[in-house]
Amino acid sequence: MNSASGKKIYRANILFTKERTHFEVIERGYVVVDDSGRVVEVTEHLSAEHEGIEVVDYGNRLLIPAMNDLHVHAPQYRNQGIAMDLELLPWLQNYTFPEEMKYCDTKYAERMYRRFVHDMWRFGTMRACLFATIHKESTLLLMNIFKETGMGALVGKVAMNRNCPEGLTETVDDMVQGYEELIKECGEDGLVRPIITPRFVPSCTPEMLRACGELAAKYQLPVQSHLSENKDEIAWVKELEPESTCYGDAYDRYGLFGQTPTVMAHCVWSDGEELELIKRRGVVVAHCPTSNFNVASGMAPIRKFLDEGVKVGLGSDISGGHDLSIFRMMVYAIQVSKMHYQQNHNVPFLSLSEVFWIATKSAGSFFGRVGSFEPGYEFDALVIDDSDLNHDNYTLLERLERYIYLGDDRQISHRFCSGKEIKA
Repeated sequence: MNSASGKKIYRANILFTKERTHFEVIERGYVVVDDSGRVVEVTEHLSAEHEGIEVVDYGNRLLIPAMNDLHVHAPQYRNQGIAMDLELLPWLQNYTFPEEMKYCDTKYAERMYRRFVHDMWRFGTMRACLFATIHKESTLLLMNIFKETGMGALVGKVAMNRNCPEGLTETVDDMVQGYEELIKECGEDGLVRPIITPRFVPSCTPEMLRACGELAAKYQLPVQSHLSENKDEIAWVKELEPESTCYGDAYDRYGLFGQTPTVMAHCVWSDGEELELIKRRGVVVAHCPTSNFNVASGMAPIRKFLDEGVKVGLGSDISGGHDLSIFRMMVYAIQVSKMHYQQNHNVPFLSLSEVFWIATKSAGSFFGRVGSFEPGYEFDALVIDDSDLNHDNYTLLERLERYIYLGDDRQISHRFCSGKEIKA
């Protein structure tokens, strides 16, 4: 390769979504990537200026943007597929909180977190918004594991000080000190950064919520939490924050609803004033279809959100969700939208291009210029070898659809994050 140029060129069958309405498809095209890991151009034919630069040719394989997971609980990894017959609140008390308490032990945390991060890698998820636990050392450990891999992550040290076990409670001062130590040790820039993470309103006193908002403002850090997942939860928030006009307002009053970039998981029952507030504040919705079904929360109205101009991404929500694959989340999102369609034929179900765009460009925008192969975007990419799926006589779009529905991690032959190939 011509090292003087610093560029890299990859050739394959290229598919991505600039817009949610359709795919860009380039058969046996080229992606030119500069030495900072950003796309220079995508083209059918290389121009003379690229002459002499070695081309990495992936043959008849598919080259697509990598996946982004906007909502996942790393310490719940061991609980995947357990207690799926419970609703949200008893599920938290009986299974989730006891598991998270184990993360006071950094040896246990390291064993579980390394397995978790490896599985994220296996499924082609190169960036994620993660909940850790209240434990600073274990949270730092998770961040360092991501740094070792070269994958991107926004990692939250969870804030909670009420309605939870004593072993998962900390003072406001301890929470603030823990975050400031994380910020000092990990920095506020780079592929792996902290994200302010109040678990949800029922687990945080007003003082804790206010301190979270102040941290976000002081360090200009993003925010993540849960919103309107379950009707019992919404009623509980109304009791705890009676002055708030809606669940979203309970966050907004403390500077945790779009004052800095914010992603809220679920939003199953967000409507009316809350939906208007989401739009006005530019809050991103993390749609978690498997979790919504497993803990009997309901079906988020994603078509409505898209029509209203709300930005949406997908989340695996391990372990309310049982599957880490964002490809599977695309399938489930389409299926949920078809259930909405059965109730109201005036609401079209989601198309393949829409869910692909949600998983890549829309979700990726929470991390910067991520999720597309347009010039200036970071080269987060997957190479898919679907030869064992019998792709003969299928179009490139049909091959991608078949991979999304039928494929798994075994067909992902190469993974890239910010221009760097990420290996196991």
